Amino acid sequence: MFELINFIPLIFPVVLFVMFIASAVRILPEYERGVLFRLGRMIGVRGPGLFFIIPGVDRLVRVSLRTVAFEVPPQDVITHDNVTVKVSAVIYFRVIGPDKAIIEVEDYLYATSQLSQTTLRSVLGQVDLDELLSNREKINQQLQEILDRHTGPWGVKVANVEVKNIDIPQEMQRAIAKQAEAERERRAKVIHAEGELQASVKLAEAAKVLAVEPTSLQLRYLQTLTEIAAEKNSTTIFPVPIDLISMFLEKREK
Repeated sequence: MFELINFIPLIFPVVLFVMFIASAVRILPEYERGVLFRLGRMIGVRGPGLFFIIPGVDRLVRVSLRTVAFEVPPQDVITHDNVTVKVSAVIYFRVIGPDKAIIEVEDYLYATSQLSQTTLRSVLGQVDLDELLSNREKINQQLQEILDRHTGPWGVKVANVEVKNIDIPQEMQRAIAKQAEAERERRAKVIHAEGELQASVKLAEAAKVLAVEPTSLQLRYLQTLTEIAAEKNSTTIFPVPIDLISMFLEKREK
């Protein structure tokens, strides 16, 4: 009993030392970095792996380096041609400068999300509805360049921006459907007219050949008769051109 009482003063410092060491040890995974502050002054970026800090003196702020997929909520946008649409998007970004992400901006996640919403409304308000629907890749690239330029000083890299949904009013959807239908009809008429033109050119060429060789006209006539005879008709009435029997009449007269 007396021996145990004598060991108590020794156990207490040992426990304090173990707690001190435990609080001084930090382990960061590969996808995280730690911004280390000592007495309020940043002294560097630590990690990944095992390192030590001074408890009560140092403060460690963890920063994830993984790509963040942030979904921009639907925004009411008035396009350049005065059409109101709701547009949502997805932004992919990650931290490449942990020290800047902590020092230069209070909350880089919130700041990036707010900047993406205002930039989305600003950029889409400068384009027409047709361009928004047809040139989505170009708009995505423009949004990515603008966001990346503004978030660069924060140590944030915007890798990609994708316009997700575009909600168009019902009356505008009907107008677009009518426009598409009219466009298809126009293309059909153009194709039909081009076909008629090509056919007329071929017929003109054929007429020239038949005019040079009258016998070919008779052969063509006989071929037409053969095609008619192949059909299941009970009676076929056709005129006989005088050119076909003129040779026989001339021989008879002679």
